[in-house]
Amino acid sequence: MAMTPSYATSQPPRADIDDLAGATVVEFGTDWCGFCRAAQPMIAQAFQGHSGVRHLKIEDGSGRLLGRSFRVKLWPTLVFMLDGRELARLVRPGNASEIRDALALIDAPLVR
Repeated sequence: MAMTPSYATSQPPRADIDDLAGATVVEFGTDWCGFCRAAQPMIAQAFQGHSGVRHLKIEDGSGRLLGRSFRVKLWPTLVFMLDGRELARLVRPGNASEIRDALALIDAPLVR
């Protein structure tokens, strides 16, 4: 799966997000947010090599229930989930390496 280019204006129910199998990053923000726009090149760079990670970009704002259920206060907020469980969260990431580190938590090869 590739990085999603723009924020979806429709929101899935929280239960649907919690039921997702595999690695998922839920990104909250808006297309007009300067912090969100500035973060996109870092996010794209970090996602290289993580093609199996599902990327959901959800538009957030006042009255948006999904963002409130994740206690989102600032944009962009990236929630890193594995099989419906949050394992990491980044708020206004400052560089691609911290995004890559969080991606590694949910997209690491299985050790046997």
